[in-house]
Amino acid sequence: MKRLAVLVLVLASVSVNSAGAQTAAAPPTLKSILLEQLRTTHKEKDWFVPPSLAVDGLTAEQASWKDGSGNHSIGQLTAHLVFWNQQTLSKLKGQTPAAYSGNNDETFNNFDAAKWAATVQALDTVMSELEHVVESADDQALAKMASTIAHIGTHNAYHTGQILYVRKMKGWWDPEKGVK
Repeated sequence: MKRLAVLVLVLASVSVNSAGAQTAAAPPTLKSILLEQLRTTHKEKDWFVPPSLAVDGLTAEQASWKDGSGNHSIGQLTAHLVFWNQQTLSKLKGQTPAAYSGNNDETFNNFDAAKWAATVQALDTVMSELEHVVESADDQALAKMASTIAHIGTHNAYHTGQILYVRKMKGWWDPEKGVK
């Protein structure tokens, strides 16, 4: 893990200017890397579309659509992200997370089309709160939560890809927003 962190810091400390020449940039910190991971799997478009943009503009009916083969709807995927991000946030804040039976399928089945707008808002809220936790953490706390934050980013990106796949398949995606 330490070798990976050093490699990331070294690679990230080199940037390319508008003329294509490499220039030395201020070296990133663990905090800046973790915040970048959270922000790009929340609201900031970078290498991929963030969840906030992936769910933007969908109706409750669209969010509820399922293909009939057992795959999850966009609403179910979003509810799942809210659940796990809230679980993690609670743990990082030293709070008791919401009850969990141990059955991951249940985390998808909490979706209620009547509460689609609230689900989208809950995703934004929990991601903003996770960013705040990282912003206000000291170096020792950051070191303890680094792996967890990295997993949050990976998990969010994975399910956002599924959301975009459904949107593209159904013709509900504007390629000008990214992912052509």
